[in-house]
Amino acid sequence: MQIEPFKLERYFAKYEFKVKYLLSPSDCEPIKMAELLKMASFESLKLWENLKLSYTESQGHSLLRREVANLYKNISDDDLLIAAPEEAIFIAMNTLLKPDDHLIAISPAYQSLYQIAHAKGCSITNWELQLKPNSNNNLDPGTLNGTSSWSIDIDFLKQNINDKTRMIVINFPHNPTGHTLSRSEFDAIIDIARRYGIYIFSDEMYRFLEFSPSDKLPSVSDVYEKGISLSGMSKSFALPGLRIGWLATQDTNLIQKWLEFKDYTTICNSSPSEILAIMALQNKKELIRRNLEIISKNISIAEQFFQNNNDLFSWVRPKAGSVAFPKLLGDFQVEKFCKKILEDKEIMIVYGELFGFFGNHFRIGLGRENFGEIIDILDSYLKNNF
Repeated sequence: MQIEPFKLERYFAKYEFKVKYLLSPSDCEPIKMAELLKMASFESLKLWENLKLSYTESQGHSLLRREVANLYKNISDDDLLIAAPEEAIFIAMNTLLKPDDHLIAISPAYQSLYQIAHAKGCSITNWELQLKPNSNNNLDPGTLNGTSSWSIDIDFLKQNINDKTRMIVINFPHNPTGHTLSRSEFDAIIDIARRYGIYIFSDEMYRFLEFSPSDKLPSVSDVYEKGISLSGMSKSFALPGLRIGWLATQDTNLIQKWLEFKDYTTICNSSPSEILAIMALQNKKELIRRNLEIISKNISIAEQFFQNNNDLFSWVRPKAGSVAFPKLLGDFQVEKFCKKILEDKEIMIVYGELFGFFGNHFRIGLGRENFGEIIDILDSYLKNNF
């Protein structure tokens, strides 16, 4: 397989561990080992203390799959494959797709959600989120400058399905915009997929980080028989270093295919990571509450910053997740802007082209504790240089 370089990951690899500040991380403030062990139950601590560093069950530790299944309504522990999140995408795309298949994929997006399919010879139709102008009579209260809000066109999906369409790829809550679907839009996508017998691959890594209960959606795998949900410990549970994620589906035939393919990737998972993930999922409510509190505080900081600099930026308040996708105004090109900030202040900012988006947008991460400190440094710099 000939596959294009992963632009976003290559950019992170070049700068993430060399600069002083990250303004664009996608995760929440990572949990410390001591914090996690402190909240662990007596039983999970015993698992940790008596752990043998041996091979593990390929499908995933049975107790871990049980805890993951508790996140769903219609998914059992047998309906799950535990794998590193990126590995899970690779396994699903390779087992479901063949050359000449057609995908409709949400855009902008994390590159592997469409690039693996492209490398297999599939054709891709980008289903782009749009900035929709708000009317003066119905301004989105989270949009500063009264400019616009993110939206998606369901009619576009209907119009672009053809007889080779094998899969619809979605990602809500969305990275990098922080947008999410309405329930009517969500239901419409499932109705369309069911009508044509098309798989839905749903990246749900930010599920449970919705800011309003009314914005919470079911998992695609819970409500659609050909739905595949990707999730994991990296975002909503603030444990990216565990490298634990999973695929969930009601289509039991897929599990065996995934297991057979996994024999050629990692074979099995890290045994310490699986036990630590069990501990975290047994304390999921506390972790999600903690992460939402950090995000809420940082959104308030971000909104004040963008209000103070509304001549430079347009800001649309996210609805869920730990990222947002503001826009640099004027003629200054966003990639040059981000690289100038990187060079002058050692603040790493991810620009939109790294998501295949060619507008003047950039991603900010709202899940880290030092967000306010970085924004203060950036604010002072902009006042003196822009």
